[in-house]
Amino acid sequence: MVSRVIPVDPFDLVIFGGTGDLARRKIIPGLFRRFCSGQMPPEAQIIGAARSEMTDAEFRIFTAEAIAEFGGSAVVEDGMLDAFLDRVGYVVIDAKGEGGWKELSARVRDNLVHAFYFSVAPSLFGDLAERLHEHGLAGDEARIVVEKPFGKDLESARALNAVLEKHFDEHQIYRIDHYLGKETVQNLMAVRFGNVLFEPLWNAQYVDHIQITVAETVGVGGRGSYYDQSGAMRDMVQNHLMQLLCLIAMEPPAKFEPDAVRDEKLKVIRALEPVEPHHIVRGQYAATDTASGYRQDVENLRSFTESFMALKVHISNWRWAGTPFYLRTGKKLKARTSEIVVVFKDAPHSIFGVDAGRHRNVLAIRLQPNEGMTLDVTIKEPGPGGMRLVDVPLDMSFAEALGPDAEQATEAYERLIMDVIRGNQTLFMRGDEVEAAWAWTDPIIEGWIRRSDVPKTYDPGGAGPEDALVLMHRDGRRWRELKA
Repeated sequence: MVSRVIPVDPFDLVIFGGTGDLARRKIIPGLFRRFCSGQMPPEAQIIGAARSEMTDAEFRIFTAEAIAEFGGSAVVEDGMLDAFLDRVGYVVIDAKGEGGWKELSARVRDNLVHAFYFSVAPSLFGDLAERLHEHGLAGDEARIVVEKPFGKDLESARALNAVLEKHFDEHQIYRIDHYLGKETVQNLMAVRFGNVLFEPLWNAQYVDHIQITVAETVGVGGRGSYYDQSGAMRDMVQNHLMQLLCLIAMEPPAKFEPDAVRDEKLKVIRALEPVEPHHIVRGQYAATDTASGYRQDVENLRSFTESFMALKVHISNWRWAGTPFYLRTGKKLKARTSEIVVVFKDAPHSIFGVDAGRHRNVLAIRLQPNEGMTLDVTIKEPGPGGMRLVDVPLDMSFAEALGPDAEQATEAYERLIMDVIRGNQTLFMRGDEVEAAWAWTDPIIEGWIRRSDVPKTYDPGGAGPEDALVLMHRDGRRWRELKA
């Protein structure tokens, strides 16, 4: 199945932090794939901007090496790489001073879409926004893309929004969360609002509970200094898991338009109830005979920062009153997987008797790896001997169902960057949405600091602390098993 590619209008894209890890691993390879697919017009221009002393030719070598290492296995026609590199340039820039800004202004062309990707530390966002405005680069066709973290609490998020909005209107600000660019995440809306089969059942009357899991097998790696100041709550729950929760729980928007979708997401966040202390589990992976623990990885042997979080959450509205949402994320767990599991209630009455057992439908939406969906349905077990019921999955892997192009279609960054060029903010967070998420998150963090809670240790390669299992077991439920 070949996906339909719609070219975008000519644009100039400036990547601040153009020699950084994110640009090398994600942004540049993603742009090259869009170029190879025919989505990038011949007039497009990509400008790397960073402190490193580098010429255009040297940056093109950097770009070619990034594509070779992270561009994927797609077949590329002869001459495509050279054609792409012809559109690439570089400017040495000083985010806090005047160095390089006149040259950048001269390279950015008039009467085109101007996208400025802030692939830099958040402390530089305000400086870049101010310099762009001072040098006449913040016009109506300008868009800025900012990476998380969008602050570290409500106060800092408000301050960040204020400094960005001082120089750019809200419709020009694209707060990017790559999770929202995943094919399966967008399919949440298609599954819910495009199928009469599901939407009538998508409420507390029929849904027993919902699980949202984002599990990683790796530790903090080279992010130790950042992560120890952040933790799983700020790094994952407040943004990634919150966005998944909003998409799974929101009301149908009147139209599939940016502000209509984001209005409904905001209503979900504002309807979240405060979380009781006994509904919060924090964990920290321990050291083993062969591997270092969290505290060794972050070089802070007195750290109380969590590498695992589990929460039981309720939404106070008519659709979801009484239905719990269980959120779970952590590092050094058994498997790398991100999924949403919708567990429907038992049938109100079984005509098959107690020997048939309890059976319920389960919709599992897998975000990574092997993006796809399964729906567990109850059937009769084949063979003689009476009515024995079993649950079997209706399984759809995107790669199998949609053909070899499906894997390429699931690259999140390239889709989101093209949405920036189009001016489509549907999959980007709005300022009030970010602030509402922090307003809910801050009391949870302040609560465990006030109580002097200490994270529970857990063995690497498992499912997290024992308390996370208890969180579900005392409700008569259990987490879906982590599978690679």
